[in-house]
Amino acid sequence: MSNLYKAFANGKAFVAFITSGDPDLETTERLVVAMEEAGADLIELGIPFSDPTAEGPVIQEANMRALAGGVTTDKIFDMVRRLRRTVKIPMVFMTYANVVYSYGSERFISTAAEIGIDGLILPDVPFEEKEEFEPICKQYGLDLVSMVAPTSEQRIAMVSKEATGFIYVVSSLGVTGVRSEITTDIGALVKQIRANTDTPCAVGFGISTPEQAEKMARLSDGAIVGSAIVRIIAEHGRESVPYVVEYVRSMKAGVMRGQEA
Repeated sequence: MSNLYKAFANGKAFVAFITSGDPDLETTERLVVAMEEAGADLIELGIPFSDPTAEGPVIQEANMRALAGGVTTDKIFDMVRRLRRTVKIPMVFMTYANVVYSYGSERFISTAAEIGIDGLILPDVPFEEKEEFEPICKQYGLDLVSMVAPTSEQRIAMVSKEATGFIYVVSSLGVTGVRSEITTDIGALVKQIRANTDTPCAVGFGISTPEQAEKMARLSDGAIVGSAIVRIIAEHGRESVPYVVEYVRSMKAGVMRGQEA
């Protein structure tokens, strides 16, 4: 059974994303530990890339700050090794195909599995091209997480049937970022997914308030939040831990209300 299922085992999940190395790796490490304690069920660790096509300005700028600070894939691997001494919840890497390629796909994926990463999200790899990575992921027991977008209509059944770990439901078209409202019919999207698989699905892109988290948790198996957390880190830097903790607690509470509904 996939380790990522554990994030959804106790009901609706709150999934938190942060950019590794923004403002520095030491702060990232403290944030991961603190977010687990604050109730996050799964953490996505972004590996910075110079051309993050799916990201809005908030996460793009975090990537730039992290890269300017000298973050490398190997340093992130070392950080995960340290984190895994205490952090028990599932963790996945979110990055771009080029980062994995340039490191060497097998070397990257086998190392990620060995240090305790449970899955990999590559937003720039469409379903039709996943064969470049999925067999290696399977070989080392890593889930290659599938993404389903509002435009995926004809492909939802196909993607869902083969999905492992969890399905990342992209709430709206365009790049990541905070949105005042989410207009996609998430309920209909999730219904299509559930007709084809039991794999949990969580909604991301644009979620920033506990009310939105509650609504998405009511419609799916959980809520994914990135830009809103990264924005708090951008504002408070090395002092951001207590602010992120407070935010994660409020979002987890929203998700739990969605579970009760």
